[in-house]
Amino acid sequence: MVQPLPDRLRETASQTAGPYVHIGLIPHQAGFDIFETTFSNVLVQPDTAGERIRVEGRVFDGADELVRDVLVEIWQANAAGRYNHPADRQEGKALDASFRGWGRAGSDFETGIWFFETIKPGSVEGRRGHRPMAPHINLWIAARGINIGLPTRLYFADEAEANAADPVLNLIEQRSRRATLIARREEREMPTYVLDIRLQGPQETVFFDV
Repeated sequence: MVQPLPDRLRETASQTAGPYVHIGLIPHQAGFDIFETTFSNVLVQPDTAGERIRVEGRVFDGADELVRDVLVEIWQANAAGRYNHPADRQEGKALDASFRGWGRAGSDFETGIWFFETIKPGSVEGRRGHRPMAPHINLWIAARGINIGLPTRLYFADEAEANAADPVLNLIEQRSRRATLIARREEREMPTYVLDIRLQGPQETVFFDV
């Protein structure tokens, strides 16, 4: 006999991503070799088109303490401004077979620094009105203490004109809050863009509800 469902079902228990997120998702960082294909934080290949760059940063909690076991994923367009996904149907923008546009990294257990070697993306058309968006990289952050991954973006400080017209940045009413998404450029052996992420506090990074 089938029992009737109760009027109200209890919410399924949840838990945070840690502390074993590295073993399951980036095992090579934890010293394990368990996957046939390991997706790393290096997105470029020798024939990938575009300017080679490094993006890096650290993550701080609400007490301004360094979070050392963070998982960061990025998703970005190629140098022509097109995503390597069938849903991207922008006309006149070519795919780059040598660039998947997606990567995963963990923060260093000692320094807390996460980083990717990639290319600077081109401008992508927005969904509404096809307005061009400033070059950017989409980030997703997970760590112990976080029940739901936090999506945000990294914009480039040397794209000031494009940033000023970006439809997503302009949704953020407080200009000072927009600055939490702008990565500064440092001239090193490889051009490097640095963006620290703050989970809480007066300088909290802008996260998106997607």
